[in-house]
Amino acid sequence: MTALPDSATGSRSVNVTDLVDAGRLGRFHLGAFAVLGGCLVMDGFDLQAMGYAAPALARDWGLPIARLGPVFGAGLLGLFLGSILAGMAADRIGRRPVLIGSTAAFGVFTLATAAAGSMPSLLAARFLAGLGLGAIMPNATALVGEYAPRRNRVATMMIVTNGFMVGAVAAGALSAWLVPAYGWRAPFWIGGAIPLVLLPPMARWLPESLQLLAVSGRRPAELARWLRHAAPGAPVGPGVRYTVREAPRRGFVLVELLRGGRAAATVLLWLANFANMIVIYAVASWLPTLVREAGFSTATAVWAGTAVQLGGLVGTVVLGLVLQRLGFVPVLASCFATAAACLLVLGRPGLPLPALLTVAFVVGWAVQGGQPGLNALAATFYPTDLRSTGIGAGLGVGRLGGFLGPLVAGAILARGGGAQGVFQAAAVPAVASALVMLALRRAAPGVGARAPEGHAPAAGR
Repeated sequence: MTALPDSATGSRSVNVTDLVDAGRLGRFHLGAFAVLGGCLVMDGFDLQAMGYAAPALARDWGLPIARLGPVFGAGLLGLFLGSILAGMAADRIGRRPVLIGSTAAFGVFTLATAAAGSMPSLLAARFLAGLGLGAIMPNATALVGEYAPRRNRVATMMIVTNGFMVGAVAAGALSAWLVPAYGWRAPFWIGGAIPLVLLPPMARWLPESLQLLAVSGRRPAELARWLRHAAPGAPVGPGVRYTVREAPRRGFVLVELLRGGRAAATVLLWLANFANMIVIYAVASWLPTLVREAGFSTATAVWAGTAVQLGGLVGTVVLGLVLQRLGFVPVLASCFATAAACLLVLGRPGLPLPALLTVAFVVGWAVQGGQPGLNALAATFYPTDLRSTGIGAGLGVGRLGGFLGPLVAGAILARGGGAQGVFQAAAVPAVASALVMLALRRAAPGVGARAPEGHAPAAGR
């Protein structure tokens, strides 16, 4: 812990990052991480819900399945804008108010999705729900990293953000029962109720970033209040000044992502997110439908999609344990290359059911498990007052890829390409993700070669 006297004022300067790094995870941390994990459950649930509901929606409204591409795209467009705008807002006004407000908006507009009676109202509800949901991942990832001690920061971020996969698996398990029994609207009634139920626990236990409060110099009383919970033995009081090893920035925050030696790494992180999310959203949106079109039952189609999420669930935990030792670049490059090979196998006609489920599991391990690794890499690279913006911009660019992925898959299906054409096409961005990770080592030496123990490198401060 750093607590140095200031000779000019007689006050003591306390570095809050040192306090966090020297501390241990306690009840306060576990409660905050549980709330953040619950927020991420919503994100994963929503990703899968439309994919599972789509075949029933198409039958209910008498639409060809290829006509649902814009429905997938509307939510993803909202996610794209929400990730970037909410990231910038959080780095200015705080992570806590942005997370609480966005969660409320997501709940309301997900319920509007369930109540939609026409294509225009459905598209509007999906876009607005996505706009609220876009705030969740960048701010949750940033907050977990800011409250986790240095020695286990990366593993903690990966494990807590695995709430996304828990939500995706829950969406599959519930949809396998709800959609056949109650129709396509049922998952969205549940998906809209969950965030509204989460609001009271968030208001009580969701903290504000200590580092963000310190670097801005605003709201010292709020900083001291959260610090009492996070580090009970920390010095507090009117004679204490809280600091971080960063200077506040001026100007347009997105431009700052490309300054201070961050440009090459930022662009490559954007490309990796873009390519990987093309794969994630194309597979998540269309795999259940394609399995159903191949002659399997609706329940089997849902379980095939769930196998992808189970792979991501297991993969995220395992990757969280090895990234700190082996480094981001070699681990993630291997994941994305493996995904490409498995996607080529997944597209083969006549694949037996056990092989289909196994390959789907490995695809989920590689791409769904690899995405939290990209988020953790961004969280360790960017400084405090750019962290949510950096993660959010990467996710925003990635979700632009997610927006395009289902549309391209739908176009391939409309032209008669079938499942084989969709999965062969999805292998291309998976290869690109692997190559981008290797380029990251050459273009920005020291970034991502080995998982850093702190946050941003000195050049980025």
